[in-house]
Amino acid sequence: MSEVFHNIGILAHVDSGKTTLTEQLLYLTGAIRNVGSVDAGTTATDSLSVEKQRGISVRTATACAVWKGVTINIIDTPGHIDFAGEVERAISALDYAVIIVSAVEGVRAHTENILKLLDVANLPRIVFVNKTDRTGSDTSRVITELEGISAHAHLVLSEVENEGTENTKVKTIDEDAFRVCATQALADICDEAADAFLNDEALPTDRAETLVREAISSCSLTPVVFGSAKYSIGVKELADVLVRYMPDSKRRETEDLCGIVFKIEHDKTLGKVSHIRLFGGEIANRDEVELFSPEEKLTVQTDAVELEEKPPVKEKVSQIKKFCGAKSTDVGIIRSGDVAAVCGLPSAKTGHFIGSLAVSESARLVNPFLRVRVTPSDSDPLKIPALAAALGELSDEEPYIDAKWENGQQEITISTTGKIQLEVLGNLLKERYNLSADFSPPTVIYKETPSGKGFAKARYTMPKPCWAVVEFLFEPMPRGYGVSYHGRLPSNQCFYRYQSHIRTSFNSCLEQGLYGWEVTDFKCTLVGGEHHTIHTHPLDFFVCTPMAFMNGLSEIGSTILEPLLKIRVTAPEELSGKVFSEIIKMGGEYDTPVIRSSIATMEAIVPVATSMNFPERLATLASGKAVLSQSFYGYRECRDGAEHINPRRGVNPLDRSKWILWARGAYQSEG
Repeated sequence: MSEVFHNIGILAHVDSGKTTLTEQLLYLTGAIRNVGSVDAGTTATDSLSVEKQRGISVRTATACAVWKGVTINIIDTPGHIDFAGEVERAISALDYAVIIVSAVEGVRAHTENILKLLDVANLPRIVFVNKTDRTGSDTSRVITELEGISAHAHLVLSEVENEGTENTKVKTIDEDAFRVCATQALADICDEAADAFLNDEALPTDRAETLVREAISSCSLTPVVFGSAKYSIGVKELADVLVRYMPDSKRRETEDLCGIVFKIEHDKTLGKVSHIRLFGGEIANRDEVELFSPEEKLTVQTDAVELEEKPPVKEKVSQIKKFCGAKSTDVGIIRSGDVAAVCGLPSAKTGHFIGSLAVSESARLVNPFLRVRVTPSDSDPLKIPALAAALGELSDEEPYIDAKWENGQQEITISTTGKIQLEVLGNLLKERYNLSADFSPPTVIYKETPSGKGFAKARYTMPKPCWAVVEFLFEPMPRGYGVSYHGRLPSNQCFYRYQSHIRTSFNSCLEQGLYGWEVTDFKCTLVGGEHHTIHTHPLDFFVCTPMAFMNGLSEIGSTILEPLLKIRVTAPEELSGKVFSEIIKMGGEYDTPVIRSSIATMEAIVPVATSMNFPERLATLASGKAVLSQSFYGYRECRDGAEHINPRRGVNPLDRSKWILWARGAYQSEG
């Protein structure tokens, strides 16, 4: 009989109790002997010193437990928005998510974003309503909030006694109650249940269980259970529901060898460690596997010459381990449906596929909108290459850091989502690499887009031997569109392999536009181009394409786009006037507040540039009585009238002579 795997992610807003619940599940199943404490820094899955010091998770951690014959691979994720990228990557490896919601605070903004992300990823979920022992616990309100956010039907599978007290108890609903509740919850999504409900009947137990499993797996039903992870109340009931109703790994199984790297770590002894979820096949020690990097740059890639396929990277597995936090055991093999850590893949990066490309929906939970300059603390220029290498390695673990450095530059830049992430990076640089770094005050990451419709062209026919001509048509598209590439020329006009070179070079051009920002939200069509059968060198189109790209932006013009945040402030009604005054100062757009029991909830869209210090200002004016949550909203045309310029890395193709020399390796940029 084959082993049954459940790969689950514990997801929630910060301080909802994710790590505590993980600890209790591990203790319940016998995976650990003692229950650790988040406050004391003794939990199994918080192994970094900064996690122990701050009492929060900053990196995804894996652990393995067995309950009633089912192997449960638990992925504990950070709850702070600064580390939301960890949640994104974990979702790609899951069979389903366990969402934790506080019975006191209710559904927070970050949890709401996670639920929407799960909808996009078509991933089942179960909700654990935590902290039912706390004063102010209101499970009915939580259920109402969940129903207002998600289109799923919700099936409550447990009940609470003495809610909001230290004597709270949780028990699973009995069989008769289950039949009635399941019939009612399924009535809107299942004809069989609807017929029973309309006839004032309840489904038979076995049939109700089958239909509940099917509805959960198809992402139309969400089960809900209650408890208090801190006191292990409702944890056993949760574990029972997981193995009884939630889908196993076969839901995402493939026939061929296929896996995804959802986490990268660097170990002093083991080197690069790739945490993998395997969807099909198996991998053993000494096996050679192929690595694939999915193309994410363009939103549409149709009616154009395909990019030249690069041969997949093949690397040999040296060790396979199962982790429980920082502790690991050698297993030697990973089978379909399982999660394990693979050593010996130096080229692996987060998001890479192994064996073959998996087809799955991808979605973004975070968009880094701040950029920071990083320099050695002692200003020693000789330490810059080592610092750049260390940040490059950390970018393998967290791609959103996106460390950038050109050889010869005196500073490195990284992307960040907040101050806590910078604190963690500083800690990792010191502990792992013995490097001390200073971070500049963050600056906003703007983007740019062509201001209108127009042509972008360049001719590169001198000095010989060379011959490349490129002409694009740029067309602006709506905000959030991304970039699409189109156009296929006759092969006798421009060889297909050269058209593939143009596409590859075009992708690189998107990183820096007229003002040095990423270029987005436009459609590019290759409308002209030519080669020469004698004079064209294979690299000529890599020289010509950036010149055409920048010539086009220079002629058409480029519009700066600024990032926006969606903020939600909950505060006493008497403070709403002061809060709205702050929103107006920031240039925000707001809705009418919702007032309930003298508590006002205000939502607004504000520019990142004007709201960077808003959390501190709000804490001061509200004396700690306001709760703020914020999430990335999108980009819009910049309205402050300033010319935001990001220093260019390397030579600007608009400086034609220097660019040609630099692209041909005959000129060194001064950085």
